[in-house]
Amino acid sequence: MPTEPPPEVVAEAVRRALAEDRAAEDVTTLATVSAGLVGTARLLAKQAGTLAGLGVGAEAFRQTDPTITCEAQAKDGDTFEKGAVLAEFAGPVRGLLQAERVALNFVQRLSGIATLTRDYVEATKGAKAVILDTRKTTPGLRDLEKYAVRCGGGTNHRRDLAAMAMIKDNHREALDREGISLADGVAAIRRRSPGIPVEVEVDALDQLDAALAANPEWILLDNMTVADMAEAVRRTAGRAKLEASGGVTLATVRAIAATGVDAISVGALTHSAPALDLSLELTF
Repeated sequence: MPTEPPPEVVAEAVRRALAEDRAAEDVTTLATVSAGLVGTARLLAKQAGTLAGLGVGAEAFRQTDPTITCEAQAKDGDTFEKGAVLAEFAGPVRGLLQAERVALNFVQRLSGIATLTRDYVEATKGAKAVILDTRKTTPGLRDLEKYAVRCGGGTNHRRDLAAMAMIKDNHREALDREGISLADGVAAIRRRSPGIPVEVEVDALDQLDAALAANPEWILLDNMTVADMAEAVRRTAGRAKLEASGGVTLATVRAIAATGVDAISVGALTHSAPALDLSLELTF
């Protein structure tokens, strides 16, 4: 099972979501459901997929009513078929109904990310390239969404701006304006943040030699053709790790992996993954 996000991160994300939904003030449930009524809510899969965020959903029920229990039938990272029962939550019906939407929102969103990630990983099976996520995440939910990528078999790229240095096109423009070479820019990063890996973005083969001369750990091949990526792999000859990025789709990812790049980053994993179709069925 992938390393879970810190418990305090999960707890805070759930707390904010429940407050946003005003779950404690649910006018319908509080008026129509008695405090003593108990039942079970089954988490059902209405389509096949990969599970992520079950613990986050359970936290939504726990915060609403600590007496609600969770009996998991699957664990994060598991694949499942349509119709599968993924978990059962049992306890006071008031709490089950008050937390239902928040719990589903998290599990559906995170399972959607895990499922799409799994599709990309399967599409590149046998190639050396790993599938990377990006920082194109929902504000405030990055740790949860990157966890979902791990559940789908993907690999996390840098979590934030301090975890890794990346000289992108706008940074290169800024360096040029000040008359600073790319190599000097990389050296400045190493002086300021020793031990931090450095990546340099290039969008054309004629920029590759300068990037290699700067001696970064990684070079990002941005929006290049498959043929140019293959040529970049040949010219680099292992002197730096190569990451392909830009407009990657399930239709193109296999051909990109076949060029020999070390990693392929896919922003769509977190910014465009559709929520997985799950539901909660209440029984007594």
